[in-house]
Parts: sequence; structure tokens; C-alpha cells
Amino acid sequence: MTRRVRLIVAALGTTGFAALLIAACFDLPGFGGAQHPYGDRVVHASLARRTANTIASVNFDQRAFDTLGEMSILFASVLGTVVLLRQTRDEHRAAPEPEQVALPVRRYALLALPVAVVTGLYVIAHGQLSPGGGFQGGVVVATALHLLYLGADYRALERIRPVGSYEIADALAASAYLVPGLAGLVAGTAFLANFLPYGTFNTLSSGGTVPLLNAAIGMEVACAVVVLLAHFLDQAVEIEKDDER
Repeated sequence: MTRRVRLIVAALGTTGFAALLIAACFDLPGFGGAQHPYGDRVVHASLARRTANTIASVNFDQRAFDTLGEMSILFASVLGTVVLLRQTRDEHRAAPEPEQVALPVRRYALLALPVAVVTGLYVIAHGQLSPGGGFQGGVVVATALHLLYLGADYRALERIRPVGSYEIADALAASAYLVPGLAGLVAGTAFLANFLPYGTFNTLSSGGTVPLLNAAIGMEVACAVVVLLAHFLDQAVEIEKDDER
């Protein structure tokens, strides 16, 4: 494909996208209005399905299929990072040298680590009840583990972060998101439709399949972020070019 053809294709695609965007903007509710048709319907559906957190109801019930796409984007991004940052032939691994850590930093990091991990797990577990959920809680858990790098050293982080295990867990979590969807098909409903009992409002067992999908997203995001940071840290700490020896 020549440069001219690529420019023509890009111009046609951009023009079509701009036309659709402009047409959609004309049908939006008035700016600053207190009433929004989608908002009213979303809240009503969330309450009817016993999900206290409306955002969780949208993400994992009313548009769970779209959330599958968002998770796939994250999974593909991590996979691309792993491929691009893999060790090449002109690179070697050097044992990272331990660094001196200021005592206040060490104390704070090691004290905050378990608190941050528990907080992240709490955010995931209560995603259908309160603000937060799998995406937010997964990031909190993953970054909390790296407080060990700040409070101790890189080797200590490596002991609790076997990258291969997290890569496997990431793939399993992404697959686990599909299980309720396939189970819904077996139960005679649509893919990723909520087919379980809705439970009691404002309890951990409420929301039907929402807690299951939310937990799968939390595990996938946590493992994906750990793998992502691991490869960037490897480049910064361990991997060196042969001409640097």
C-alpha cells in the first residue's frame, strides 16, 4: 500500500467518524440539564436488579459485553508490552544491587503494604455495593505489592512476584470472565446476561452475576498491572546491553 493510498483511507475513515460523532452530538440531551433519559433508566435497572452501586450494574450487568472489550484491550496491551520488552540477543541480565533505604521510608512502606493490599481487596469485594470495583481495586492491589520495592529492595519484590505465575493468573482471570457468560447461554439467556438470583439489596451476595464478573476483572487487572510493571522494572534494573559491561 502506497503512502497516497494510506492517506486516502485515513481521510475517509476520519471523515466518516467525524460525521457520525457530529450526528450523535445533535441528539444529546441539553447541556447542564437536570434530567437525563439514560441516567434515569440506568438507576431504575440497577435498583431492580438489587445492585446498590449503579456503576457496577452498568459495567457488569447492563453492558457486561462492553466491559469484556475493555478487559481485552488491557490484556492485549500487556501482551504487547511483554513481546516488545522481551530480552534480546544483545542484552543480558545483571543482578540488581541493593540500595540503602531511609529508615522512615522503609517503616512507612512496610506498614502501608498490608493495609493497601487489604484495601484493594475490600474495594474489589464491595464493588457492587460502593464506589470502586474490580478495575480500581485491582490497580490498588498491584501497586501495593510494589511498596516492598520501595521499603526493602528489588530481590524482596521478586520473591513475592513470580512473573510467570502472574502471567498464568492473568490469562485465567480473563477466561474466568467468560464463564458466567457461557453459563448464561446454557441457562437459556443471552451471553453475559444476569441469570443468577439477585439476592438481598445492599449485601455482598446481591447483584446476581455482578460480584462474579467484578472479581474476575479485579484479578485480571491486578495480575496485568503486576506483569506490566515487572517488565518495565526489569528494563530499568536488571536488563543491560552487552556494550555496557
